[in-house]
Amino acid sequence: MAVVRGKRIEVLYSASTIAARNLELAKEIGERDYRDLLVISVLKGSFIFSADLVRAMHDAGLEPDVEFIMLSTYGAGTEAGEVKILRDIDSDVAGRDVLLVDDILESGKTLTFARDLIMQRSAKSVGLCVLLDKSMRRQAATPLQADFVGFECPDHFVVGYGMDVGHAFRELPFVGVVAGDA
Repeated sequence: MAVVRGKRIEVLYSASTIAARNLELAKEIGERDYRDLLVISVLKGSFIFSADLVRAMHDAGLEPDVEFIMLSTYGAGTEAGEVKILRDIDSDVAGRDVLLVDDILESGKTLTFARDLIMQRSAKSVGLCVLLDKSMRRQAATPLQADFVGFECPDHFVVGYGMDVGHAFRELPFVGVVAGDA
């Protein structure tokens, strides 16, 4: 168990496990018939996952363009609220295959919003790739499923590998759960 910022962090997915899964995901993505692929990273939580995944995609022979969108549903708390665009993409998605990359799929609210937004802008297709899927948290009103999933995640609040609590722990090279004070 790691101790970071005075907290005990239980490791759920190690850096090496994540790296291996990223390469597998890149190969799975490469098996799709994507043309003129645009990867859109949903910030902030997915920035590390997206960077590693795009590099793995290169290793798998893919040549995606990369964009970033910043959406907010949490603010400073942990309960999902209204989805807001804080930073939009610059690229035109019309006629393109788009892959939205996010850190975690829980309620489905953020990715449903993002997918619908990109489809309204006339994308050819919109795929979804998430590092973690908390399928038990999906709301009945949004029965969203990701096309590519790194790991099924237990129902814990997770940190690390870009994900935070109060802007802390994003730097961790693994995904873990805060287990308490050290």
